[in-house]
Amino acid sequence: MKDRDKNKVKDRDKNKDRRQVVVICLNSELDIPLYRQLSTQIMESLVRGELSTGDTLPSVRALAGDLGVNMHTVNKSYHDLEAKGIIEIVAKKGAVIKAQDQKITTQRLEHLSSEFKPMVVEALLSGMDETKIHTLITNIISTVRED
Repeated sequence: MKDRDKNKVKDRDKNKDRRQVVVICLNSELDIPLYRQLSTQIMESLVRGELSTGDTLPSVRALAGDLGVNMHTVNKSYHDLEAKGIIEIVAKKGAVIKAQDQKITTQRLEHLSSEFKPMVVEALLSGMDETKIHTLITNIISTVRED
């Protein structure tokens, strides 16, 4: 599979005035699975305001074709986003962005904590102190919002 460089993915919303172009860059050279790269980039687009509540993502078939990946990759990404409460898969409408202004549940907070913990432990073992870890996270947040 080849590297995917800046594939433009159009939101196929029926309302053409709301059509968005979101740039998705998948890289098969990374150790991160393609479906996870796709999920992350869709979430980043939400953070930056490129996508918003009610927007409809392209169909699995269309997005897979645009990105040049297997349909199962996109399907897995959409189900990952659905499990995280980011999108809702609606019959005859597709994958729709859910409201993002909801309060985080205790269960979701615990899940995020369990995801962060191994990375924080690794950072500490690598010699980073708490200040450097905070700085790293702050820089990541800035990068996500600016891209």
